[in-house]
Formats: sequence, C-alpha cells, structure tokens
Amino acid sequence: MSRNPSPSTPSGIVRLTRFGLINAYLVPEEDGLTLVDAMIPKSEKAILAAAERLGRPIVRIVLTHAHDDHVGSLDALAAALPDAEVLISARDARLLAGDRSLDPGEPQAKLRGGLKGQSTAPTRTLAAGDHVGSLLVVAAPGHTPGQIALLDERDGTLICADAYTTAGGVNTTATIPWRFPLAGVATWHKPTALETAKALRALEPARLAPGHGQIVEQAGGDLLPAMDRAIARAS
Repeated sequence: MSRNPSPSTPSGIVRLTRFGLINAYLVPEEDGLTLVDAMIPKSEKAILAAAERLGRPIVRIVLTHAHDDHVGSLDALAAALPDAEVLISARDARLLAGDRSLDPGEPQAKLRGGLKGQSTAPTRTLAAGDHVGSLLVVAAPGHTPGQIALLDERDGTLICADAYTTAGGVNTTATIPWRFPLAGVATWHKPTALETAKALRALEPARLAPGHGQIVEQAGGDLLPAMDRAIARAS
C-alpha cells in the first residue's frame, strides 16, 4: 500500500490502495471512520495504520461485494476491531459464507472471480435505500449478484465498487477492456452489469471512486461523458 493515504475528497473520503489498483476507502463520520472494503489478504496492518494517521477509529466495515480482493483482510480486521460493525448486502453475505447457489429468478450465469469467503459473519445486512452514516446504499448487481455502491450524500462521491473501473480509463465491467481486463473477466452477468452502469450514471456523481483505479472528478467536466462513452462501448 502507498505509505500515505491518497488525498481526500471534499467530504474527507480517503482512498487506500495496493499496487495502485486495488482500493479501499476510509469515510469520516461523526462517530469515527467507515472502512469500505478490506482489499486482499495481509492488508490489515496498512489499513489500521492509515486510520491511526487520521486519528479516528474504524467503527464499521462495509463490503461492496464478496470477491476476495475486496474482503481478503476481513477476518484479520475483525479480530483487530472486535467492536466494529461488519456490513454487506444480504445477497453477497451468502457468497461471503461460501454459498455459491443462485436464486431461481437470477440469471443462471457462472459466478466468476475469487470467492473463497471469510469466517467473519456480518453483524448487519444492507439493502438499497439504507444509509450507513452519510452513505446511501445503491443496488449495483452484475459483477456479483449482490454488489452495492455507496453514494456520499454530502458531496456526491460515488464509491462504485466494480461497476466501473478507472485503471486505463473509465470502463464498465460489462466489458473486458484490454488495459485492465481483470474486473471484467470476474463479472458474473454482463447484461445486468450494463444496466447497473446506466443506473449509476443517472445519479450524476460528482466523482467516481472505483474498486480499481484512481478517483475521477467531474469538476473538469470529464467524468459523466467518460461514463457515457463506457456505457456506449458496452451496449
């Protein structure tokens, strides 16, 4: 991980990264920090050190989905932070527990990506419309059946999980861009991922904070057109 957290957004959201490609976020709230995603295994020390530098405790861990590169350090973090809430969608909580079965009404496509699961069970499950502090939970299925995105209602930052990536440019995971194909390869159902990309674009975010790649700002007028082009390429 980078030695220092990346610069924060206006609301104070801080990007943490491994290898510049695998992200987690620290979101400041009145009662402490919300950690969004737990990255790959052995990331816990760097995550805890980043929170210490910010001078705030991590009081909750929100997982956008159950892929290994987003939950890999969960067990270690839960052991280090026994009082922290652990939150994930009810649908991906099943994947986190090792249940790869599909519901009858879901597309019967193959689940892809690393899904080893973790021993830690969520203390609470999330649904679209819920709030986690300042973050609005937004359904974002496709990459996994129960992926969620999180919209910071203070400044319009959209933590989009793997609905979009920005490594090598803004792309949806309904495609497999050659510059960063891994998230697209790991996508469960690309038509659903495309519909999610459209729904997130309709939120008109002020900035996009992806699971993979840099935060992209709309301040220069570049983000929303880039999202439109990504959707067009996948359509």
